[in-house]
Formats: sequence, C-alpha cells, structure tokens
Amino acid sequence: MPPFRFAVQATKATSAAQWRDLARKVQDLGYATLFVSDHYLGPGPAARESRLPPQHLAPIAAMATAAAVTETLRVGCRVFCADYHVPAVLAKEAATIDLLSDGRLEFGIGAGWSELEYRAMGIPFAPPARRVDKLEEVVGLLKAHWGGEPLDLHGEFATAAGYSGLPRPVQSPRPPIMIGGARKRVLSLAAREADIVSINNVPFDAVNDAGRTPAQEAAHRIGLVRDAAGERFAELEVESSPFFTAITDDPGAAVTRVADRLGVPKAGLIEHPNVLIGSLEEVVERLQERREVFGACYISVQQGELERFAPVVARLAGK
Repeated sequence: MPPFRFAVQATKATSAAQWRDLARKVQDLGYATLFVSDHYLGPGPAARESRLPPQHLAPIAAMATAAAVTETLRVGCRVFCADYHVPAVLAKEAATIDLLSDGRLEFGIGAGWSELEYRAMGIPFAPPARRVDKLEEVVGLLKAHWGGEPLDLHGEFATAAGYSGLPRPVQSPRPPIMIGGARKRVLSLAAREADIVSINNVPFDAVNDAGRTPAQEAAHRIGLVRDAAGERFAELEVESSPFFTAITDDPGAAVTRVADRLGVPKAGLIEHPNVLIGSLEEVVERLQERREVFGACYISVQQGELERFAPVVARLAGK
C-alpha cells in the first residue's frame, strides 16, 4: 500500500512576499507538494455563478516561483484544463519547470468542467466526449514531447511535428502525470496513462442518480480505476481532496457549519469522502480507513487549513 503524501491547494496570494512565504511554510510543515489551480476568474458575477473562489495567481508563474524559493517542495497544478492551453506550449512550459526545479514538477491535467468559466473567457465548451478526445491527444503529446524523440503528431486537437521537444525533463522517464476525473472514460484513461489518479469530489446528495451514497460513489470510481489499470493499479497513487477539513474537539459544530454552507442534512456528513472533521486521532484513523477502502494515499487540503492540518501530516507522512 503506497505511503501517505500530503499537499496544499492554494489559490490566494496578494503579494510576491506572501506567496514566497506560503511556499516555504508548506515545505517546512512537511507537505510534499504545493498545488495551484488552473482557474482564472476574479470577483464578479461570473465567479459567483460558477462558485469558484477568487483566483489570484496564474499557475505556471506561481509554480515556478514556489519552486525557486524552496529546496524539496514539489509543485504542480491540480489540474491544468486541456482546453485552456496550446498543447505543445504547455508541454514545453512544464518541461522547463521540471528542469529549473531540479525535477520537482507533478503535472496534473483534466478535460475541463466549468462551463461558466469557459463562457466567461470566451472558450467554446464542447460536449464531454470531445473534451476527453482532446485530453487523450494532449497526454500523448506530452509524453512524446518529454521523451526527446522527433515529433510527428498530427491530431485533431494536438499537433507537434518536425522537431524534438526541449528541454528534457530532469525526472526520468518524465514528470509524474496526474489525471483527474469522475466518469468511467477519464478514470480509465488515468488508470492506463497516469501515475496519479485524482478522484473528483463526489456529490453531497444522500443518494445520487445512480442510486449510490457518497461513499459508494467513491468506491465505484476506484473500482473503475482498478478494472482499467489491471496490474498497474499497485503502482498508482490515488489522490483525494477532503475539501471540508477541520481538526477540532467539537466536530458537531464543524459539521453544522458545513451542512449550513452546503444546504444539506448533517446526518452522515462526517463520513463523506470529501469531509475530514474530528480530533487529531479521529482524523488519522479515518484517513487510514479510507486508504484501505478507497486507496486514497495522496491527500490535498485547502490553503486555509495548512497549519491546523500539519499535525496529521507529521503523524502520517511517509507511513
């Protein structure tokens, strides 16, 4: 069973000093990785409608800066949207970050999901099948570009031909790829092609349209990955984000706050796969149980919880 690793997902910094200090703190507290987001909306009607928090930083520059002011911290984007970037350009940007960080890049990518954000930025939002078609081509281009061989790719969505990709990444054979998703086709792609599979947040409905509870939905997604990966499954890391996290001796009050924010019943909420509330001992035990059931060993917490969650990191990282 893979050991635990922990990451911080950060979207906010209002100065260069604040971002540099955050990166150093994430490293000093024992987290493995600092993730940024590939979202772009600042305050306004579009952000409110899409329910995205304000996005202060663009990912590539933020990742490069975080790597430059740390020594061991890995950097990544959870996750790049294939539609927001020219594939060959993104491949070179990523390889450059891996080179300049001495091999500390983790490359996350997905098919995109926020139609409201697409609309706000004037990007066409294709049907799901077309977006996944593009994701598959982009992943293939990334691997070819980072491999250093002459490129001759002429896809419908991703093209690179007549040259070899530079720079070569430091990590061999390439930086680890994380693919995030919720449905069978993307999770199967991740199982075949990725090193890290990110399981998207599951709904907070007591029972979803497929008749599954949140825990059953998470288990279903892991089953899809396991089936598609075959013998590869033992080599994969499963990444999950408990979006609502609180280390507290009063879990009832914390659960009430989450329930009120989401407008959902409190019953069973503490067991939701994207909720992690309880005392230090309770949270440690719950993470160990979830690794057994769902395979989740790579845990990303939100920026606001990085200090309160640090005792969990100290207890479980590498174990």
